[in-house]
Amino acid sequence: MLEKLAEFIAENFSQGKAVELGIGFQTKVALRLIELGYDVLAIDWNEKAVENARRAGIKAVRDDLFRPRLSLYRDAVLLYSVRPTPEIMEPIVELSRKVNVPLVVLPLSGDSVPRPLRLVNYKGLAIYVYKP
Repeated sequence: MLEKLAEFIAENFSQGKAVELGIGFQTKVALRLIELGYDVLAIDWNEKAVENARRAGIKAVRDDLFRPRLSLYRDAVLLYSVRPTPEIMEPIVELSRKVNVPLVVLPLSGDSVPRPLRLVNYKGLAIYVYKP
């Protein structure tokens, strides 16, 4: 299932810097995007999650999505988040708006998503996209 998200991104967004917001301990999408030629930067507030991503071979830094360092995101072609917690949904949409970079979200089933995100059904996978 997570591989489908990477496929969707590759089919719809040009290669370049893709930033995963709140990587946690799930590195599957980031690693697949790297295989597909993307320059992935993983973000998390949890230092252990950042270290886990680095051990997996992913560039990763600690940042607070409630007070993000905008310079980390401005040169990205895409921001994306896999199963973000409900409390970071609004901040990641706001971040996308501030840096004028498209956002792709794969929510947990049943989680509500903020209004400006548009639902896309990709091979049975519910993906939400926001283009500021």
